[in-house]
Amino acid sequence: MAGIPFKRELDFTYGVCDTLSPLIRRVVANNPGPFTFYGTGTYIVGRGEVAVVDAGPDLTPHVEALLGAIKGETVSHLLVTHTHRDHSPAVRYMQEITGAKSYGFGPHGGGRTGEEVEEGADRDFAPDIFVGDGDVISGSGWTLEAIHTPGHTSNHLCFALEEEQVLFSGDHVMGWSTTVVSPPDGSMADYLASCRRLAGRAEIRLWPTHGPAIESPGTFIAALINHREAREVQIGKCLDDGISRIPEMVRLIYADVDPVLHAAAARSVLAHLIHMVETGRATCDGELDGDSEFAPV
Repeated sequence: MAGIPFKRELDFTYGVCDTLSPLIRRVVANNPGPFTFYGTGTYIVGRGEVAVVDAGPDLTPHVEALLGAIKGETVSHLLVTHTHRDHSPAVRYMQEITGAKSYGFGPHGGGRTGEEVEEGADRDFAPDIFVGDGDVISGSGWTLEAIHTPGHTSNHLCFALEEEQVLFSGDHVMGWSTTVVSPPDGSMADYLASCRRLAGRAEIRLWPTHGPAIESPGTFIAALINHREAREVQIGKCLDDGISRIPEMVRLIYADVDPVLHAAAARSVLAHLIHMVETGRATCDGELDGDSEFAPV
């Protein structure tokens, strides 16, 4: 998106474990797509006794590649940033083989439902160990702090690696595209608040689940916030011009975007409109959903 310094390159080979730093390795799943970029990046943290962050999708070759990467090592923790099907389903296979416990904020969305326009929700996952905001998880030579970052999903966590001053940002901040926020589980107010919180942290690098590393995180996240605020200006202009329904707004605002992404864009526009209604900048004629008509205040 304009004004955001996304990187498109990613140096990897499917099924191969890449060493990214003394404590971090990554295996990328062969599940490329419009919402996963080249695929889900599963991170291995530590040496000897390791944590796995986002074991990934239900793909046997990916699980086999992960197991090959950690052969001779012990998996002590299976960490989940959030419960989309490209992130958490492989946890159960890793548990069966390694005996490690899973760690996450909770099951998907507390029962909330909505149109699924990305990889869809993994409603079968529930963590063995609940991880709350500020909880610290440690192993041999590594320490991870959990940061609750709702917005993309209500149960989204990021994990900060103390020893290298970096943060695993899941889908909250990605290295190749903006994040879809899809109500009712997704919340634009929560997303922006979580972004502002991360922008104020001291980490020097972000490792997202999709895309390359993000350097200068504060500057990058500030650009994401500015982008979201600019979207709301565009939506407000639509309302002022009498364009009151989301499909019409999407066709206008996202005219230069592949139509295959318009359904996802519509969910984010809905999230923006809900945020604008909540903050007194727009009104709605009924339920806050994709079929409503909106108007400026």
